[in-house]
Amino acid sequence: MSGPGREPLRIGVLGAARITEQSLIGPARKTGHRVVAVAARDRSRAEAFAAAHRVERVVDSYADLIADPEVEVVYNPLANGLHGPWNLAALAAGKHVLSEKPSASNAAEAAEVREAAARSGTVFMEAFHYLFHPVTRRLHELLASGELGELRHVETLVAIPAPPDTDPRWSLDLAGGAVMDLGCYSLHALRMLAPWAGGAPRLVSARGGERAGAPGVDEWLDADLAFPSGATGSARCHMAYDEPVMSCRIVGSRGEAFAPNFVLPHQDDRVVVRTTDGVRTERLGRRSSYTYQLEAFAARLRNGAPLPLGPQDAVATMTLIDEAYRAAGFEPRPRVAVLR
Repeated sequence: MSGPGREPLRIGVLGAARITEQSLIGPARKTGHRVVAVAARDRSRAEAFAAAHRVERVVDSYADLIADPEVEVVYNPLANGLHGPWNLAALAAGKHVLSEKPSASNAAEAAEVREAAARSGTVFMEAFHYLFHPVTRRLHELLASGELGELRHVETLVAIPAPPDTDPRWSLDLAGGAVMDLGCYSLHALRMLAPWAGGAPRLVSARGGERAGAPGVDEWLDADLAFPSGATGSARCHMAYDEPVMSCRIVGSRGEAFAPNFVLPHQDDRVVVRTTDGVRTERLGRRSSYTYQLEAFAARLRNGAPLPLGPQDAVATMTLIDEAYRAAGFEPRPRVAVLR
């Protein structure tokens, strides 16, 4: 909850994306924060969205929403290629920003977002919501406690059945592709294991496949990584898979832990632990990772609580994505030059 006497966040939403109901609207209701405005390229869509989700007001354009004095936080769930430009615009207007991931189309644009956040003095965070859920925290605790021993290997797979061919996730111009939509989770989860592996992982190799009819857009990509400690990692993503899979397996010298759905743990909150003492299944709760994320973001804004994510983390992830693309024979995503 926003808490007695604690002012609720005043959030403005860019676009009328379907994910927003799950990623922001529901969590805002549960935690007592306000969604004060929404804008979409088609005002009628914004009006329908506002009516369906009890958003307080509709404004005419993205620019109007960013300029709105009542909007304190801008939530950006637009197509990938529009993350960078509108994150930059919101930061320039002095707004706090919660951006869907990745934060930009490529590492150079992510660095511009980082610099804009530093100039604005406001809070910018990439919405890697999984990191705030007890499932991911438990995986890290199992390493920190020594129960799994020293980290030896980690493998992540984030895959979904194919979206329609008209989906913007298949658009190169809008920074689409499997790595941008899914593999960012796989790579980020490996990066977050740096404290137990002697530092951040480096890319060793990558291979991928192009989507038929979408030149330059990856349908799948597998990346191999290595940590300074000698531990290895496999980060896989696939955007035309037989079924949804969002798993993480951590293998240590004394045992292993497996999360069947680390990305959306409210759908499957299990962590299966295997050691010499046997096998056990822990259940960490079906509360949404998006709700935990919004609570953490609000705690940062209202009382200065630390966040595990920031603009520099976004640059590091985007740098690794660009490296994986190049190693697999793709080009990093182009940036969108004109706001739309």
